[in-house]
Formats: sequence, C-alpha cells, structure tokens
Amino acid sequence: MTLQSRRAQLADPGAELLDRAQALWSSYGRYILGAAVAVAVVAVLGFFMVRSRATAEAQAAGKLAEANLLFWQGQYDRSIDEAKQVAQQFPSTRAGNDAHRLIGDDAYWNGILRSQAADYKTAITEYRAYLAHEKNGVLANSARRSLAYALENDKQYAEAAKQYEQLVGAFDRESSGEFLMGAARCYQSLGRRDDALARLQRVIDEFGDTSSAVAARVRIAEIKAAAS
Repeated sequence: MTLQSRRAQLADPGAELLDRAQALWSSYGRYILGAAVAVAVVAVLGFFMVRSRATAEAQAAGKLAEANLLFWQGQYDRSIDEAKQVAQQFPSTRAGNDAHRLIGDDAYWNGILRSQAADYKTAITEYRAYLAHEKNGVLANSARRSLAYALENDKQYAEAAKQYEQLVGAFDRESSGEFLMGAARCYQSLGRRDDALARLQRVIDEFGDTSSAVAARVRIAEIKAAAS
C-alpha cells in the first residue's frame, strides 16, 4: 500500500465535514447571518411593543378610573373631559374604548339628573363607538340598554325599539319585561298600534310574573279604549 493511500485511509472524516461547512458558509454565510439578524430584530421589536402596550394599558386604566370616580361623584363635566382625554390619547387600548361608554353615560346623565336638556346625540354616538369594538359581555349589553334609552329620548323610535327587542333575554326577567315595554312605547309613538299591542301581549304571556305585566295590561286597555 502506498504512503498516499495510507494517508487517505487515515484522513479525519471530521476534517472533511469541516471543509464542507466552510464551503457552505463561504457561499451562504451572509444569507444565514442576515436571517439571524432579522429574527433578532423582530424579537427585540416585539418585546418593546408588548412592554409599550402594557404601559399604555396601565396608564389608560389609571386615568379612566379617575374619570369613573368623578362620574359617580356626579361631576359629569369633569368626568367627560377626563374620559375624552383617555379616548384620544389611548385609542388602541381597552380603557380607551371603554372611555367612549363613560362619555356616553356622562352626556346622558348630566341632563337627566340636573333637569337639563341631556346631550342624547353625543351619548348615542359614544355608545355606538364603544359597541363597535365591544360586542359581547355584560358591559356591552349595558351599553346597548343605555343606547336604547338615549335613542328613545332622542325620538329615534324605530331604532330604539330595535335595540330594546334585541336585549330581551340578555338580563333578568324583570329587565326583559321592561325592554318589551320600551319597545311598545316606541311603536306607539310611531303610530304602529298593532306592533305596540303585540309587544305588550308578549310581556303578559312571557313575563307575567314581572311588575311590567300589570303595566302592560293597563296600557293595552288604554290603547284599545283610545281606538274605540
């Protein structure tokens, strides 16, 4: 066996693999490095975005808590100013969206409790802005209830009746009877007597154990008496 053959047999297989790796790195190393850098950049950006969002959520929630406190203290003007700031400064946060619901409450109750002309149109706009992003849950249904009352008070009876009827079954039975009564009021205001009577009869048939059932019977009698 020649010396050259022996050297070939004794050659380190690891050296051959290393040579191949070096060749691959020479050909594709810059692409591999670029991909690694891109992944690292995305990871870093993701980290800072998550942290920034968490910070914004915390700040928004803190400011909204102050606005809520002012609302329950009856300081509606100050509450609405604080809530507007939250909605404008933190529009992409949960608290920023919830601020629209609070603005609606401020606009509605500022007139109701002070015997002034409530700003129903603002309330309607803000409730709808909130519901555009919050579709389900207790708070969403509460906003729909407030929207229904605001629409009725703003004399948008057809839309109010629709909102009332969508809420039947969303809360307790007493509330469902109340919502059907609200729908009946709206249909009566629209001159749709038969639709009003149908909703009042539903109160009696489906929610006869509620306080609304007594009022429904009285209202039916009044409508029929007026028609005759």
